Amino acid sequence: MTGPRTRLVLWRHGQTDHNVERRFQGQADVPLNEVGLGQAQQAAALLAQLPVDVVVSSPLRRALVTSQTLAKRLALPVATDDRLMEISVGSWEGLLDSDVYAAHPDFALALDEGRDFRRSPEGETALEVGERVGAALREIADANPGKTVVVGCHGLAIRMGTANVLGWDYPTTTRLASMFNCGWTTLTARPQGDWKLVTWNQVALQRPS
Repeated sequence: MTGPRTRLVLWRHGQTDHNVERRFQGQADVPLNEVGLGQAQQAAALLAQLPVDVVVSSPLRRALVTSQTLAKRLALPVATDDRLMEISVGSWEGLLDSDVYAAHPDFALALDEGRDFRRSPEGETALEVGERVGAALREIADANPGKTVVVGCHGLAIRMGTANVLGWDYPTTTRLASMFNCGWTTLTARPQGDWKLVTWNQVALQRPS
């Protein structure tokens, strides 16, 4: 007889001005804009209907404030884990996507061909992000058997953390749609290491395809 599955709800932060302007955010501590604050409230209203037991978040403000909107509804504390932060992009922080692609055509080509690439000499690769986020997710699951945990996180971090616990290679991750602001993905886990992807990129409001 096996016990109930642990459920992790990986929740991307709301919109920021960097998102709108298509700038590399990385680990820059960019706040939510007004739209993002509204998105967080809408999504929190739905997520609060789950039997949420625990809330854990990246310490970056955009994820932490998003997580706090849910935690306040449920009178829960928010723990933080540095391993949940977005990919480090080093000297690319704050640069427009288009400028980075123009200056680094090898990066743009790698994205087109489904290959991993280090984000600036000082930054991380996507697979490195997956290793640290995946380690955090396993630890969170192990510490909360049978519970539902909402994890406030970031787009690429969610993609790569999900891939890591599921055992996917990098090309497989490129088949997933990008996470919407305040979208969430649900994983379940059992102590024996059996992880499943239940939903991907759910949102509070219907979006055009």
